[in-house]
Amino acid sequence: MKTVCLYFQVHQPLRLKTYRFFNMGKDHNYLDVSANRSIMQRVAAECYLPMNNLLLRLIKENEGAFKVTFSISGLAIEQFRSYTPEVLESFRALAQTGCVEFLAESYSHSLSSLISPEEFKSEVEAHVELMKSEFGYTPTSFRNTELIYSDQIGEQVAAMGFKAMLAEGARHVLGWKSPNYVYANALDQKLRILLRNYKLSDDIAFRFSNQGWGEYPLTAEKYAGWIADENTTGEVVNLFMDYETFGEHQKASSGIFDFMAALPKAMLATGALKFGTVTETAAANQPTGVLYCTHAMSWADEERDVTAWLGNELQNEAFGKLYGLQEKVRALDNEDFNYVWNFMKASDHFYYMATKWFSDGDVHSYFNPYDSAYNAFINYMNVLSDFANELDLASE
Repeated sequence: MKTVCLYFQVHQPLRLKTYRFFNMGKDHNYLDVSANRSIMQRVAAECYLPMNNLLLRLIKENEGAFKVTFSISGLAIEQFRSYTPEVLESFRALAQTGCVEFLAESYSHSLSSLISPEEFKSEVEAHVELMKSEFGYTPTSFRNTELIYSDQIGEQVAAMGFKAMLAEGARHVLGWKSPNYVYANALDQKLRILLRNYKLSDDIAFRFSNQGWGEYPLTAEKYAGWIADENTTGEVVNLFMDYETFGEHQKASSGIFDFMAALPKAMLATGALKFGTVTETAAANQPTGVLYCTHAMSWADEERDVTAWLGNELQNEAFGKLYGLQEKVRALDNEDFNYVWNFMKASDHFYYMATKWFSDGDVHSYFNPYDSAYNAFINYMNVLSDFANELDLASE
C-alpha cells in the first residue's frame, strides 16, 4: 500500500510600503499596512477559510483515514492575529482533530539557513515555541523555506532534534532514482528525507485549470488512478504545494474545491492508497538509500536551486547588507528592532529582485508589489539603510 502525504505551505510576507530616499531619518514605519491587511483578508476569504472548513469536513467524514500536514510561517501567524483571527481559529480546529501535523520552519520564511547557522537555529526555536502556543503542537519534522535543502542544512536540522525533513525531488539530485521513497540525510542518516513528487504536485498546483493541458479536466478518480497505478513505483507519494493553490492560484470557479472534496474518497477507494502525515510517513518507511545534495536546492523554477533569491548582484548586495546587521540586532535585543529584523529577512523581498525568467513566474508575480526588480531593490535598500542607521543610534 502506498502512503499519500499531503503537505501545504502557508506564508504571506509583510510587504514594505513605497519608501523613498527622503523618508530616511524621518519615517521609521516601513510596512504597507493597507496592502497587508487587504491581501490577507482576501486570501483568507478565497483560500484559507473555505479550504480549512473543507479539510475539517473531510477529516470527519473519513473518520481519521484522511490526514494532512501544514507549515505556517511566523509572519503569516502574526498577520492572522492582526487581520483574520478567524483563520487562526480554523487552524486550531484542524489541530484538535489529531489528523493534522504542523511542521517547524524558519520563523520569518527566511534564507538564514544559507548564511548563518546561529540565526537559522534561533528562528527555528522561535517557530517551535509559536506552534506550541498557538496550536498546542510540538513539531517533530521540519520544512525549510521554499524546500531549501542540502546535506549541511539537513545535518543542522537533525542536530536540532528533528526526525524528518522535506525536500524537492529534483532530477539533478535524484538522477535515475524515484522521489517516491524515503531517503536518509548524507551527513546524519537518522534524519529521514521526504521528497516532493513535482510532476504530480504541479498537476494540481499549476496545470489544474489549464484547458490546453492534455489531461484537462483533471478528476479526483483520474488522479487517484495515476497514483495507485502499479507503474507509479514507490512506497510514498509526496504531494507538496502552496496552500494558496486553492482559491487563489486555482480559482474556485475552476472546480478546485470540488476536486479536493472528492479526492480522499477516490484515493481510499482504490484500496492501494492510504494517507499519512509527514512524521508518520517518514517513521513507517525505512530509507531506501542516502540522498546526496552538496549544493542547496529548492522547489523554485526549473533549476530547482536558490538563484530565484540569490542569483544576481542586486539580490546578493541586499542579502549581504541585511545579514551584516545580525550581530548588532542580537546585541541590542530590542523588541521593536527584532520585529523589523524578522520581516526584513523574509525570502520574498529577494524574490522580488529576481531578473531571471520563472516557469512559475505568473503565480509569484500575483503577490509582487513591484513593477521591476530594480525598484524592488531600491525600495528594500532604502528601508534597510534607515533601519541600519537607527540600529547604530540605538546601539551607541
